[in-house]
Amino acid sequence: MDFFDRRNKDANAEMSFIDHLEELRWHIIRSVIAVLIGAVIVFIYSDFVVSKVLFAPTRSDFISARWLCSLGHGIGNTLCFAQVNAKFLENTMTGQFIASFTLAFIGGFIIAFPYIFWEFWKFVRPALSSSELKKTRGVIFWVSLLFFMGVAFGYFILTPFMVNFYFNYKLSPQIEIMPSFSDYLENLIYTTVGIGVLFQMPLLVMVLARIGIVTGKFLKKYRRHAFVLILIAAAIITPSTDPFSLTIVTIPLYALFEASIIIASRINKRQEKEMNEWN
Repeated sequence: MDFFDRRNKDANAEMSFIDHLEELRWHIIRSVIAVLIGAVIVFIYSDFVVSKVLFAPTRSDFISARWLCSLGHGIGNTLCFAQVNAKFLENTMTGQFIASFTLAFIGGFIIAFPYIFWEFWKFVRPALSSSELKKTRGVIFWVSLLFFMGVAFGYFILTPFMVNFYFNYKLSPQIEIMPSFSDYLENLIYTTVGIGVLFQMPLLVMVLARIGIVTGKFLKKYRRHAFVLILIAAAIITPSTDPFSLTIVTIPLYALFEASIIIASRINKRQEKEMNEWN
């Protein structure tokens, strides 16, 4: 009889450490299978993914580039990207082959992210009380939404700015820009998946506030320190250290931090109210 049968027969039975590890192993296995399924789909349609998705932000007719250009005309300023001839070099024999697998697995991870978090949530949920479960309703939706918002922000906004800046920045006309495809793919991963993870900040603060580790007053007190940390995180996530990319990443991250302060303050007020009612 395995631990699944024991849990089904007695929901209140305590699981041993080995049982927890076994359960975690199966959650990880199912998550890996989900990523592999997504990776296979991306790999099958790799031609479409590379030409229509991966390289799309390098073109001046990219949807967000056109939208920013129209917005610039509306406010009397120019936000149009200059035309760039973005071509990429691969100087290793196995570079494209390895990059195709990297692209497939990263795409599979993005596609399977809601399911991966659902598996993680299934593992954590039995340890929560009924009141805690009520307070965490919709957590899978919000975690997934913030992740995809971060990925979309990095893909539609940050990546076009990054490509346009670097391909138009020249120390000398004798220098020809020809980055490798692997370099571009690595930077794109940082500016999509990395920012998608950073967009989880409000939910992380919400959890820390509910267990009493973080308070709204604490976050307000160290607001300046947090701004410096956000700048450092933005510098790490963005492949460039130019002021444009840093600003584009820093603004939404700092906005998320301010939203985290509001969330933590509301949770603290609710906790204080509950404690006063108990007293």
